[in-house]
Amino acid sequence: MNSSVVGEVKFSSDWYNYETKYSEGLSKTIIPADLNIEISNKIKSLAIEACKAINAYGLARVDFFYEENTQKVYLNEVNTLPGFTNTSMYPMLWEASGLKIEKLVASLLDIARE
Repeated sequence: MNSSVVGEVKFSSDWYNYETKYSEGLSKTIIPADLNIEISNKIKSLAIEACKAINAYGLARVDFFYEENTQKVYLNEVNTLPGFTNTSMYPMLWEASGLKIEKLVASLLDIARE
């Protein structure tokens, strides 16, 4: 099981909701996330553990909250059907990890055939 680089969403409102996500200027996606390597590796490891715990295989995006002042990481959700559009984080994370969308789709098809 592999993990992509870690991404980050920063937003300027009290809540990250539909309006914040899709209105220009209210949120920003940062890939890779601006984290030290230890925290990034911890998040990647926890993401893999979370997928194994629920037997998620092939395609998932695992979301976390990170508390910068305490350096604590909290699991938020395992999204087993993440978005796959040109603005979706899942394909952007994999592209930043060196896997362009064509290869990502081919890889997912191979996994599905198993």
